[in-house]
This record gives sequence, C-alpha cells and structure tokens, in this order.
Amino acid sequence: MRIAVISDVHGNDLALEAVLADVAAQGIGEIVNLGDHLSGPLNAALTADILTKHNMPAIRGNHDRYLLTLDPARMGPSDRTAHDELEPHHLAWLAALPETLVYRDALFLCHGTPRSDETYWLEKLTADGVVHMAGRDMIESFAAGIRYPVILCGHTHIPRTVRLADGRLVVNPGSVGCPAYDDDEPVLHKVETGSPDARYAIVEHIAGDWNVTFRCVRYDHMAMSRLAARRNRPEWAKALATGFLD
Repeated sequence: MRIAVISDVHGNDLALEAVLADVAAQGIGEIVNLGDHLSGPLNAALTADILTKHNMPAIRGNHDRYLLTLDPARMGPSDRTAHDELEPHHLAWLAALPETLVYRDALFLCHGTPRSDETYWLEKLTADGVVHMAGRDMIESFAAGIRYPVILCGHTHIPRTVRLADGRLVVNPGSVGCPAYDDDEPVLHKVETGSPDARYAIVEHIAGDWNVTFRCVRYDHMAMSRLAARRNRPEWAKALATGFLD
C-alpha cells in the first residue's frame, strides 16, 4: 500500500498540478489531503476546482475554517483574497470536509494536532520566536489515544517524521504551495524551508511496517512569485521565489 500525503496547498495551483503529476509518475493512485487548501494571494478558485475534480479524502485546516467562519472584513489579507475569489460551491465543498479523518483504518489525518488545527505538533517556539523540534514528551502526549499506526499532520509546512516509542509514525509532509511564512501567534516567528519546491510525502506499508519518503518537486515557482508581487504581497513573492523570507 502506497499513499501520497499532501497538505497546505494555499491556493498554489501550479504547485498542486506539479505534485499531482509527480504522484502519478510514482504510480500512486491514492492521495490524502491535510487541509489549508486555498488561503493565499494566488489562485484559490482554480485550486479548488482541481481539488474537487480529484475528489481525494481531505480535511479542513485552520485557514479553511477561517474562510468559513470569519466575517470577510475581519479576515487577514490571505484569507480575504481567497474568499473574494471563491464561489458558493467552493465554500460548500470546504464546509463538508471533516476536521479529522481515518483512512483505510490505518492513517489518522489532522491538520495541527488531533484536538487543535492551530497547534504545532512536531515543532515548538522559544520565547523569542525560534522554531525548533518539539520534545519527545510533548510529541508523544498529542498522540495519546490515537491507535492508528500512521498519524498525519500539517500546519507548520516543515517536512518531518517522528517514530513514537510504540512504533507509530507521525508525519508532516510539508507544504505543497507555501515554502515560507511568518506568524505572530503565539509569538512572532518565521518558518523557512529554504527552497521553493513543492513538497509532499509518500507513506508505504512494507513487510508489516510503515515507511515514509519525502518528495521535493520543481515547478514554475517564479510564475507564482510574480503573481504574489502583482497582488502587493512581497513577503509571499519572496517566499515563493526562494523558500526564505529575507
């Protein structure tokens, strides 16, 4: 069994198309999607059309929730730009997605942690905003009560896997469409992957055990960077061009 895992597309249709092509080239017919599909200054409606056409198992992320629940006047610029592009049927698709999902009785899907779409699972922040790997005790605590052998999370855009003490895997596939960002919650910090490539993961069941492979996929990232620049989002333009914010 081989399953592709995508997350955090953030309205980047070109990155999504490149990843879907790479998944097909790997001979993989199953994809699961961990949310944050559309928010960003790129092509939210086009991205929604691609995702709904593929009809893959998917869950909502925190930005999907914001698109559904916040007054547009109170949205951040990325959510507002996406919201203004979306049609009612796109929002209805988002609204129908669950917060968590179990796939094939083996994979547990969540966006942040099983109980919060805004909490970092495999990463932690220092008081002055440095992002580092979370401690083992914290990582293990979030997995309590999840009996499935593979636990999938997104949200931080950082590809990472941790094998728990009992052998379960926690996997973050990284972000398809947003290789760097900053945030001011809970403290000001930035996340940078260091390359503009689209990222996803493959989880595979071999000889009774689960393994993970991370994929970095080249695509026309400069086209997306130029689009972000035209929409007056220089931080997105820089991130899409380089994978860095500075």
